[in-house]
Amino acid sequence: MPVEVRVPSFGESIKEGVIVRWLKNAGDYVQKDEDLVEIETDKATSPLPSPASGVLTITVPEGKKILIDALIGSIDDKATVPAKTTTNNSVPASKPVPVAAAAKPAAANPASSQPPPMSPAARVFVAENGLDPRAIMPSGRGGVIVKDDVLAHAMKPAAPAPETASVPRLSRQKMSPIRQRIADRLMASQQTTATLTTFNEVDMSAIMDLRTRFKESFQKKHGVNLGFMSFFVKAAVEALKAFPLVNARIEGDEIVFQHFWNVSVAVATEKGLFVPVLKDCDRLSFADIEKGITDLAVRARDGKIRPEDLADGTFTITNGGIFGSMMSTPILNPPQSAILGMHAINKRPVVKDDQIVIRPMMYLALSYDHRLIDGREAVLFLARVKETIENPGRLLLDI
Repeated sequence: MPVEVRVPSFGESIKEGVIVRWLKNAGDYVQKDEDLVEIETDKATSPLPSPASGVLTITVPEGKKILIDALIGSIDDKATVPAKTTTNNSVPASKPVPVAAAAKPAAANPASSQPPPMSPAARVFVAENGLDPRAIMPSGRGGVIVKDDVLAHAMKPAAPAPETASVPRLSRQKMSPIRQRIADRLMASQQTTATLTTFNEVDMSAIMDLRTRFKESFQKKHGVNLGFMSFFVKAAVEALKAFPLVNARIEGDEIVFQHFWNVSVAVATEKGLFVPVLKDCDRLSFADIEKGITDLAVRARDGKIRPEDLADGTFTITNGGIFGSMMSTPILNPPQSAILGMHAINKRPVVKDDQIVIRPMMYLALSYDHRLIDGREAVLFLARVKETIENPGRLLLDI
């Protein structure tokens, strides 16, 4: 009997997913533990490895919703390796093709032409709307069709006469499982917490001076850039230790104090906002934090985040400043009780020692669940972060 390929469990709260793309073609000979297919759930996109070596049969196509433990294919483990091949005798579906070839619309004989490669988001949209990828002009690197290409194609009128051509006033796109989950969590956050936001501002001069002086030696020694986020993670951990309620959560009628410091870092991707977790930040060096954040951000944008990467966060930091945001009120990430919002750095006139001077300033926002955290703790927490950022030597001296 062939070896079944079934959808694995991705956690107790996950009941279904979507087949984003098959990484192997039907009829391919695959090796055990080779990645076969990418499955998107409401938390992450994860590859599924082959349970055996043999010839692949696909029973559920790309773009289809599937339940946990659903049968999506099988492996004929009695098949032999094809001649002149050791592992895989086919071209993976995601292998780029020349830009010129990918940019051509459907050929005169579409059945004989291969569709160009597509990003996962584009592939799902194409499948759900029954579009022909060969008629879509790609703009991604290497001739890859991205989601914006598909949306632009979908908005085009279907071969209208020149004098009647018009752009539709409306278009529709089905929400992905991840986007639906994001929407549900944001609504739940607003409806189940008593959210309040307090603000402060921080002078970034000291940190910017440190980065200017040591960024080259830091990069040379650790192989990663010295960013602002590592300073804020360190400052947040120190403030969380001083005000443990901010690191706690509500569970029923109990307050659960968490004596570990796992910082969730918001990462914007094509599919939406992911918040992977940097674990045990109190034990990490600046270099460890920068490497960890870089790894999580790259895997989130490449669709390689695992469910466990999103679990067990105790506090969140989000940086709207990378998009130019000057001020915002971030939404809580339940069951966490607080989130720190960073914003754009702008030079502004401020008063220092009774003198008006120009300084690079950033607004900080702390949103918190007022059911658990009072204004005093919130204001003092934010003041501790400000003090640490403006005097980064405190981090080195542990004071």
